[in-house]
Amino acid sequence: MVVFALLIINKAGGLVYNREFHTGLAKLSSNDLLILAGTFHGVHAITRSLIPSSLKPISNPGTPQNFPQRPSGLEVLESSHFRLTCFQTLTGTKFLLFTEPAQPNVDSVIKRIYELYTDFVMKNPFYTVEMPIRCQKFDAGLDAFVRVKS
Repeated sequence: MVVFALLIINKAGGLVYNREFHTGLAKLSSNDLLILAGTFHGVHAITRSLIPSSLKPISNPGTPQNFPQRPSGLEVLESSHFRLTCFQTLTGTKFLLFTEPAQPNVDSVIKRIYELYTDFVMKNPFYTVEMPIRCQKFDAGLDAFVRVKS
């Protein structure tokens, strides 16, 4: 398994965490990472609203409404050099994971990263929500998980 990088974007589109695990992709500057996060946030919002009219619910005032699954927006972007997988939480936080294109089980990897986030960041009494993440236990947990999978 090769995980190139992880970015975490808050619900407002701000980059709150970035981490590079392996070389292989071009090194981006801090400004480029901020631009990438903001651009992805906007594109993700646009793709959430692209729903075929055949899937939109029709509201009838007298009948109970079936609530279809909410549109998820852009989930995977694949190129010949990398795969970008996006996992959005219910609170709007987005986890962007850059891996090799042929990487298997990316969904389980990103879910495990989310579990580490909830255990070490969200349960940290000193962390302020939507602010940059600076948590050594989270970094150590990510290192241990990615190294075991590599």
